[in-house]
Amino acid sequence: MTNMTLTPRFAALTAAVALALPLALPSGHALGAEPAPGGAAAAKLPLSDVLLYSSGVGFFHRVGEVEGDAQVEFRFKTNDVNDLLKSMVVQDFNGGHVSTVTYGSSDPIERTLKSFGVDLTENPTLGQLLDQVRGERVELLWPSKVTGSILGVEKKQIPAGENKTVEVEYINLLTEDGLQSIPLAQVQKTKLLNERLNGELRQALEVLATGHDTQKKTVAITFDGQGKRKVSVGYIAQTPVWKASYRLVLDEHAKPFLQGWAIVENTSDEDWDGVHLTLVSGRPVSFVMNLYQPLYTERPEVELEAYASLKPQLYGEALEQRGVERLAEVEGKRLNPPAAAPVQMMSLSAVAGMVSADAAPMTRLGRKLSLAEGVAPSVQGAQAGELFEYQIKVPVTLARQKSAMLPIVNDAVAGEKVSIYNQSVQAKYPLNGFRLKNTTTLHLTQGPITVFDSDSYAGDARIEEIAPGQERLLSYGLDLTTEVEVTPGKGANDLVSIKIRKGTLISARKTIEERVYAIRNRDQKPKTVLIEHPWRSDWELLEPKEKPERTRDVYRFPVQVEPDKTAKLVVRESRQFDEQIALLNTGNDTIAYYLRARVISAKAKEALQKVAQMRNQINATSAERSRREQRTAEITQEQSRIRENMQRLDAKSDLYLRYTKKLDQQETELESLRQEIESFKNRESAQQGELNDYLLNLDVE
Repeated sequence: MTNMTLTPRFAALTAAVALALPLALPSGHALGAEPAPGGAAAAKLPLSDVLLYSSGVGFFHRVGEVEGDAQVEFRFKTNDVNDLLKSMVVQDFNGGHVSTVTYGSSDPIERTLKSFGVDLTENPTLGQLLDQVRGERVELLWPSKVTGSILGVEKKQIPAGENKTVEVEYINLLTEDGLQSIPLAQVQKTKLLNERLNGELRQALEVLATGHDTQKKTVAITFDGQGKRKVSVGYIAQTPVWKASYRLVLDEHAKPFLQGWAIVENTSDEDWDGVHLTLVSGRPVSFVMNLYQPLYTERPEVELEAYASLKPQLYGEALEQRGVERLAEVEGKRLNPPAAAPVQMMSLSAVAGMVSADAAPMTRLGRKLSLAEGVAPSVQGAQAGELFEYQIKVPVTLARQKSAMLPIVNDAVAGEKVSIYNQSVQAKYPLNGFRLKNTTTLHLTQGPITVFDSDSYAGDARIEEIAPGQERLLSYGLDLTTEVEVTPGKGANDLVSIKIRKGTLISARKTIEERVYAIRNRDQKPKTVLIEHPWRSDWELLEPKEKPERTRDVYRFPVQVEPDKTAKLVVRESRQFDEQIALLNTGNDTIAYYLRARVISAKAKEALQKVAQMRNQINATSAERSRREQRTAEITQEQSRIRENMQRLDAKSDLYLRYTKKLDQQETELESLRQEIESFKNRESAQQGELNDYLLNLDVE
């Protein structure tokens, strides 16, 4: 490994890590350097810098000195080795170089054991072990020394009392004196004379022994060089997400004041002693990749003349990239940060003990609340690529498995009190809210906000990330002095236009919806009420005329309401859509409806009238055909009755002769009806064809 040139504090490295940050696994990073077992001199690298990310990982930087050839060892949890392999950066300054980084293998023990000449995977007995090395020379003590080559191990049944036998293993040897069968139970010592095989047996036993400690692995870094030199090691491990907690004080006679604390936890097995702590806000991409576990791939067996080809790859289509409209312009200059002061470390238990036993309840403070007194953050904000850093200026000491609170924000901010009404949130009352503008120089990360109003606890709120200059709304309680009633207003559903395209009538309609918000202010001071009205992408806002603030989901309309007064907000929206009707299958009633429309053009009206006329002709022809078909059915039914009666009459009777005459007349009429029906069918088909041709070529507006 060659030497790399980086700044001593890893400034460039931390920016790169912040942009391509891998996800580590469970906590418990390096437990500290341990003496190296012989060879290079042992060295220790104390923890120097810790960068905690809001995505749940941390970057740990160790700096120390080595002299000559030296080795540093760390103990890591097995699951942490993946992140070490993925992120570790090692440096040896002043002419030295890093020669090797070694660590215990994670190859499955069964696979490793099978690689030796003696297989110990199935916990073999002595007989099974000797049977594996058939042909090898061994030396047995039984009770005298016997040397020979192993022919094999067999089991024999020998008497063991009356009507009983036991199974005994015998090893069969070829000695200089011939073949010998020796009971293994009587052998006192067995020695393999093949040193190579004996060595592999010892190695297999060592693998079994190291497999017992599966929780931690040793990582050894060897530095080669001369004289004393500075070296450093940096790596990433999983850490608890650092969190932010805020307090916001509202006062009618002073600027709003925001105080923020960072909550950090040292859940490692190592104390932080005077480390440089940096808190990074952002969402870097994090993932787990198993680099520690050896991977093996199965290879296909092919004939000499055959070649395995690559499997075709499938790639997903990229989604369309869409921009997000900015909802508010950034205004005003950023304020200068407050002067730095020593950081005050405070454990969570100590914070709980700050309130004395005789203190006033939190719902009403005993004196005027001033967060600016007694707390001054020692933090410097800085951009790190697309992320934001809170650099704690004073070195931090925090014992293992302990948590602490660090002040990061303590400054006045801009904003105004409002009431926020959303019918889907609370149908009757708005919420007490505050429009917060981040006028500090720091990026405010997400977290809870405890709001104090006029020295009283007013409620809790939440914020998401807010960059300097940006604004966010927050709500912290129910405004019971203001009531909102929502009623539907006047609506409309008007026909806008009519056009005909290839037999399809396309009518454009415009729907107008109106919603009225009546806001009653029962308080003794004026209020600004923000009405949140649902935003729908296919609807156009008609009223109010002024362009409102809009989020992804709602419009926000500010309404000023005087004390003990009522104000109204009318929101009118319109939507235009098309309806399509196939004229070929449309009845004349529908056509008549569109003929009466005021928006229909003269050409469209003329076309629809002609369509109606042609359909009337078709209907008339169809009606004539139907009447003749009905008359044909009546005659056919009557003939069936007559023929049934004739079967019971004398052929020479008067009634029989009259029936015969009538059947003759009906046959003549049926022949005429069939000809007329066929004629009407042909006429109807021709008329329908004319209508179809006319509709397909019709294009009018």
